[in-house]
Amino acid sequence: MLEAIIFDMDGVLLNSEPIYFEVEKALFQKLGLDISAAQHETFVGMTMPAIWKIIKTENQLDYSLEQLVEFHKKGIYRRFLEAEDLKPNPGLFSLLDFLKQMDFRMAVASSTNRELVEIILKKLNLIAYWQSFTGGDEVNLGKPQPDVFLLAAQKLAVAPQKCLVFEDSKNGVLAAKAAGMKVIGYQNSGSGRQDLSAADAIISNFRDMDKIKKILAQKGE
Repeated sequence: MLEAIIFDMDGVLLNSEPIYFEVEKALFQKLGLDISAAQHETFVGMTMPAIWKIIKTENQLDYSLEQLVEFHKKGIYRRFLEAEDLKPNPGLFSLLDFLKQMDFRMAVASSTNRELVEIILKKLNLIAYWQSFTGGDEVNLGKPQPDVFLLAAQKLAVAPQKCLVFEDSKNGVLAAKAAGMKVIGYQNSGSGRQDLSAADAIISNFRDMDKIKKILAQKGE
């Protein structure tokens, strides 16, 4: 019986992954790193420390992991704080209103730091929809490990198997499934070529209510 809906933020609530790609690509170039587009796309859904741990292992860098994460964090924060063009993905408000009317508990669980999650949600006028927020900085292991989703469920006081997740990345889908949750994959071209095949259903926009309602209908199982 589904009781809660958990949304990833970047790529799901808004088409923000191109902003991350832009900032990260500039940082890669500044550090003299040759990161292919294909490899860059595999980082979608991962925390900053996890990304830089991989990059540092594969490349000779004079900077510490902590320094690299700080460079990344500063660039991302600056870009989002200055952004005036952030918009929620089409159909999101209608979906959230629908879920609210059905009395689902709702949360955001993102690999992004919780502080930035709240900054972005305020900019989108979405802050009032959620019972809780969970950021990647609140767990030891990021996606594709299930920790962020398990903590989100714990904050909602809902068992993991009673949660449905909306995710746009392969890492996020695998994390939600590892948490024992149902998953709707949100196919966003801005997130790169993501393999969402492990999801229970895949949609390309929030107006595809037939697929969404089909999963929600399992509320009675």
